[in-house]
Amino acid sequence: MDNLKSKIARLSVAEVQNRSTERSRSPKSDRGLFVGLITLDLIYLAESAPKNNQKIVATDYTVAAGGPATNAAVTFSHLGNQATVLSVVGCHPMTQLIRGDLANYKVAIADLEPTTDLAPPVSSIIVTQATGERAVVSINAVKTQANSASIPPDILQNVDIVLIDGHQMAVSYAIAQMAKAKNIPVVIDGGSWKPGFEQILPFVNYAICSANFYPPSCQTGEDVFTYLGGFDIPHIAITHGQKPIEYLSCTKTGIVHVPQIQAVDTLGGGDIFHGAFCNYILRESFTDALALAANIAADSCKFFGTRRWMDLKC
Repeated sequence: MDNLKSKIARLSVAEVQNRSTERSRSPKSDRGLFVGLITLDLIYLAESAPKNNQKIVATDYTVAAGGPATNAAVTFSHLGNQATVLSVVGCHPMTQLIRGDLANYKVAIADLEPTTDLAPPVSSIIVTQATGERAVVSINAVKTQANSASIPPDILQNVDIVLIDGHQMAVSYAIAQMAKAKNIPVVIDGGSWKPGFEQILPFVNYAICSANFYPPSCQTGEDVFTYLGGFDIPHIAITHGQKPIEYLSCTKTGIVHVPQIQAVDTLGGGDIFHGAFCNYILRESFTDALALAANIAADSCKFFGTRRWMDLKC
């Protein structure tokens, strides 16, 4: 693979912003299936995370459904599409908060275990007011793993794109195979490496990874590109926060610049990026979809929480 710095793709931030507005008004509505984690997020804004034996008072708080696939689905829906999250929710009283939030943003739930009375995974998040950085404590989907027999029939009917976040690996493996057979593009949210991803990668069209995504024996970004390229994934990208996105697309390498902002809250920025990418890749080139998604994600980081960028933006 050519050195990533040898070929550079540069897109004007102003151009991206204009096109982002135009595309979000597109009358075409697509259907996306988002497979993975649903949590209940308790989000606090504070001067800093607490130290040992310290109590702090938050200056603001919000409650929302969370998880990579879930936040991506909300974004996909917000951009004018139809989104369904395939995950474990159940019937515990706390799930009413999750259901209410997702209903508010027109996201459907396909529940893999509708009769379970286990409490949903809860994430406690503290956002540092001065920097927008976040600290997260979560149990994720450790206690809520489902098997492929729980997948609803015809779950992929009329679906245009599938996103997998790796938190429901057995289900995701089955869905990836089914999507490949139906020529439905599969996107993975590679926030971090999770055992079992290696089984899904042969069915992936777009691997969108964070700088913290390190498969076995990988120590650098070059290693990650080489590893993923070994599965014949045609389009691969690694995000680096406010630094440029590196990509490998059908042997072509380069970078895509992202907007520079003063972040209020970075929580969910990557999830929102993935949801926006799923929207744009259905009608744009790979590099344009990356740039447009980066614009949406950057805009979301100007607001506290994972929803206010949609609720408060004029």
